[in-house]
Amino acid sequence: MTGLGEQLATETNGAPAAQRHLDDVEVGRARELVSRVRSLYNQRVVGQEGLEETLLVALMAGGHVLIESVPGLAKTTAAQTLAQSVSGSFRRIQCTPDLMPSDITGTQIYNQATASFETQLGPVHANFVLLDEINRSSAKTQSAMLEAMQEKQTTIGGKDYPLPSPFMVMATQNPIEEEGTYVLPEAQMDRFLMKIVVPYPGRDDEVQILEMVQNDVFSGDLDGEAISLEDLLELQGYTSRVYVHPAIKTYIVDILNTTRGGGPNPVPGLREQVRVGASPRGGIALMKSAQALALMNGRNYVVPGDVKKLRHDVLRHRLVRTWDAVADGVPVTGLIDATFDAVPVP
Repeated sequence: MTGLGEQLATETNGAPAAQRHLDDVEVGRARELVSRVRSLYNQRVVGQEGLEETLLVALMAGGHVLIESVPGLAKTTAAQTLAQSVSGSFRRIQCTPDLMPSDITGTQIYNQATASFETQLGPVHANFVLLDEINRSSAKTQSAMLEAMQEKQTTIGGKDYPLPSPFMVMATQNPIEEEGTYVLPEAQMDRFLMKIVVPYPGRDDEVQILEMVQNDVFSGDLDGEAISLEDLLELQGYTSRVYVHPAIKTYIVDILNTTRGGGPNPVPGLREQVRVGASPRGGIALMKSAQALALMNGRNYVVPGDVKKLRHDVLRHRLVRTWDAVADGVPVTGLIDATFDAVPVP
């Protein structure tokens, strides 16, 4: 353990009650809940460890996830299984260009029997919402989802309706088709805690998938007891109490400033490749993701490795490359790596 790690392990004891950090019993309880969710999730989703980790981190941190992949890589199965693992309600919305905001949020219907309007809530009023091919929906519909994701409420007929708690959006987009799509605005992209690019499964994993289909595994019930929504809220509460040392917070801020062309050790030529760097919301996402990852690994404090491990998923959709960088094929992951390499690790 590094000097900072030893200091972190020491400082998590004796904190004020209002900022009391997790004790060993609470850490053990959190790991038990995560283990139960993982056990159920892995009954349906084979391989894709990166997707599993990203979804679990977002679940614990109370964030939303943008998933990019070609069709047929179990995105819907993963979202449904995650919802079942925590006893949450699940709704899938297939986005199309003619999808209206009211199709998602809800609308008012006139009841002739009572001679009054009744509110019918839309499918977004669920614990887990899968927005399939979100970039096919219009800008007006995307803005309605923006309110739901950020404010955790919808507005129907001038009245606000809170969304259920917990609430998590998993949106997908297909990178190979551009016809009939609407590019997500930067404001909406920034609302997602993480964006993950899902690769094809490995050879052995695909063989296992075929065997599971032949054995009719996907139509059966999950073997095990799901955690409750109250358990999930408890887990999210534990995650928010994972200790983050001031040196780690400074480390995160230095990373953000470096993506903007500044920082303690500016990356040469980065200003010519990155048009817009990460916002403060990106720093919050790095910290919350690191807290969740630390708790998953049985720690009640964050170390620099937690911040670094999920750097691509947290920042890939927050850095806007210049046209020259896009034309030259400069990968955004390479720019993120250069940023982290330039910032001294505490």
